Amino acid sequence: MIDGEPDLDIVDVGTGGNENGSWHYEPTMEALDNGKHVLVEKPISNDIGQAREMVAKATEEDLYLGCNLNHYFTPPAEQAKKYIDDGHIGEQVYCLHKMGFAGGEFNYNYSKAPRSDGFPYFHVKAFLSHPFSVMRHFCGDVTHVQAFMERPHFRRGAGDLMVSINGIHLRFENGCIGYLLSQRGDATFGLGGWWSVELAGTRGTFCIENCIEKVTYWPSPGAPDFSGEPVVTESGITDFGQTFPLRIHAFLEDITNGVPKEQLRASGRDALAALEYTWAAIESYEQGGILVRPHPLPTLNG
Repeated sequence: MIDGEPDLDIVDVGTGGNENGSWHYEPTMEALDNGKHVLVEKPISNDIGQAREMVAKATEEDLYLGCNLNHYFTPPAEQAKKYIDDGHIGEQVYCLHKMGFAGGEFNYNYSKAPRSDGFPYFHVKAFLSHPFSVMRHFCGDVTHVQAFMERPHFRRGAGDLMVSINGIHLRFENGCIGYLLSQRGDATFGLGGWWSVELAGTRGTFCIENCIEKVTYWPSPGAPDFSGEPVVTESGITDFGQTFPLRIHAFLEDITNGVPKEQLRASGRDALAALEYTWAAIESYEQGGILVRPHPLPTLNG
């Protein structure tokens, strides 16, 4: 496919396939075999074994492998990370993340698309890489996962196998407790819109609403900056589509600057982490909600 492109430095793998990920492996491995850096669509794969191989191959070839985990390439996420880095959150206590499309029984339409029909974990595999990656971006690695999943009566009645409602408990390495709630048009979220993440610590709390629109910060009572009023920072952006050029620019910037591979933003390893948590959630659900420890990530070489 790319044998005749010796001057090509980067390949963007924007394929889909079953569960939005089954077509990523082959072109990614071919590009890496040919010495090309790769930006791959999320999820990195719908197969955990293939995802591990892709990350290992990039390390073996000493090439950049990034993933389109675009949801935290936003001005609100930058400001939120600054709150953490500047010590305004303190010891992390809890992280609550809600992500899902607005909907309900009145506008439900059973999709017969080949990529999703007959795949009970379509939503889990195709979508949860985003919220898992956002929570890990702010809170670090996850050590324990417990999941419950369900589908509403209208999906059951239509013969739709997709477990589209996901409630997932997380414990992070730093001791923070997390909860991820996701659904695929089965209901309509209230506060925070279709996408919100709230991280609370011993010194303060932030909440990002609608992914790219705004971040609100509440200092803890007694904090030096406590006034009794929240600090609201509007991005001035309402178009979620603006996350894509921001993420692509960051990938090109990292490669141009020659950052160490382990410092690549939204790397293949980061995408693998999100998929490992996805697999742990599926295992937990299938075993009745047992506690699962995710598979270890590859060791960083930096």
